[in-house]
Amino acid sequence: MMPSHPLHDPTPDFGRLYIFGAGGFGREVAWLAEQAWGKRVELRLVVDHPRHLTASVNGIPVSLLPELPPRDDARFVVALGDPSQRRSAVAALIAAGHRPATLVHPRVEASRFVELGAGTVVCARSTITCNVSTGEHVQINLACTIGHDVILGDYATLSPGVNVSGCVHVGRDVFIGTNACIINGKPDRPLSIGDGAVIAAGACVTRDVPANSLVAGVPAVVKGQRS
Repeated sequence: MMPSHPLHDPTPDFGRLYIFGAGGFGREVAWLAEQAWGKRVELRLVVDHPRHLTASVNGIPVSLLPELPPRDDARFVVALGDPSQRRSAVAALIAAGHRPATLVHPRVEASRFVELGAGTVVCARSTITCNVSTGEHVQINLACTIGHDVILGDYATLSPGVNVSGCVHVGRDVFIGTNACIINGKPDRPLSIGDGAVIAAGACVTRDVPANSLVAGVPAVVKGQRS
């Protein structure tokens, strides 16, 4: 008999999931939730402005956040890739009385030595090894790998195909582009990516990254600072 999944709960204690964002990633997260829970959880997409409102997307109803009352049997996740936009959306949802869920695709490989913060989303075919922790509302997109002794700060984003080697500390609000790789640090000196940094798609990070910087290339070098 296969052991239970260490991160995926097939029988959540809520019956409705609000997915903030009705764009491309919102549709992907809805598919993820269907894969995770089937018909056990009713899905609803949520937007914050009438210009984004439509009756449904892929058969899933869409609601305006101001018109969505909190429910004891409902939770939310935010399907926005930009960390600052995600942070703003989470603040609005929590201010309105909603509570976050953690969403993990059943085809994620993970050890029992992984801790995920509230609101974290982990997409299909990602692998998380051991002694890994995330902050709140982190996104780990399709087919990422995360090695041992990695910390991901609040609102960090790993785009599809990101590889993070062992002994790496990723700060808050960091965005890592598609197919970037982060080389391992050491147990006594983890490689550090500072808060608010952006790692360009395809970059290979071999040394510490300053906070609020943009790095790109192989090996990655600083190209500028975020305002």
